[in-house]
Amino acid sequence: MIFAGIDVGSTTVKVVLLEQEHVIKKALGRAGFKGHEVAEALLNRSLLETGYGKSNIGMCIATGYGRARVRVADKVVTEITCHARGAWALLQGCRFVIDIGGQDSKAIALDQNGRVIDFAMNDKCAAGTGRFLEVMAKALDFDLDSFSNIALTGMKNPVPISSICTVFAESEVIGQVNSGAPIEEISAGICMSVASRVAGMAGRLPIEEPILFTGGVSINEGVRKALEKRLGMKINFHELSQYAGALGAALIGADQR
Repeated sequence: MIFAGIDVGSTTVKVVLLEQEHVIKKALGRAGFKGHEVAEALLNRSLLETGYGKSNIGMCIATGYGRARVRVADKVVTEITCHARGAWALLQGCRFVIDIGGQDSKAIALDQNGRVIDFAMNDKCAAGTGRFLEVMAKALDFDLDSFSNIALTGMKNPVPISSICTVFAESEVIGQVNSGAPIEEISAGICMSVASRVAGMAGRLPIEEPILFTGGVSINEGVRKALEKRLGMKINFHELSQYAGALGAALIGADQR
């Protein structure tokens, strides 16, 4: 018997298959306007590639923005609960989760048993999200991987980006480029801007280590380093951090069988 977790986020869809609590397959695709259809296609492909059929799924749990539209799911669970469960599995003794996705960011405080104590969310503004980084990277004519790498080289002297609004921040970045500021220091400043927004949100909760960084932005090492500088704490990353929500959903399914 296997268990499936589906995370339909604002930007990407993630699918995880578990067998005896071990990940046997993970898949990712762009959400677009029909994330639920992408989710079902990813699930079908994952089953085909692992040699299983839908009849082998003990339970399928959906989470994320588009969870209610995933027809193959047996149950839907909030992303807060799923990210907490996934983080607890990925980092031993995890007490705090910072999740930055395409269009929102979350901070989740956990107790010593991995249960959610409290959480905070930013879902009103693109600042402090993956979308903000995409816009800024495009303004600098970088892809996100290149942007992350070059930001790391400018962390000693990041250029302050003061605008909260994404549109104004883009204009500010272009102005800094035209004034001759080093690109790597501008890039570092953008990462620090995201970190400041997220740290401000996280600061409303009791922050305890160890901390796990999840969501799509967790793969951006520049933002990870910026968060460490801003919080003065170690920010842990796992190769499955981007899949934490889907992993947590699958584990919740396994827990309930």
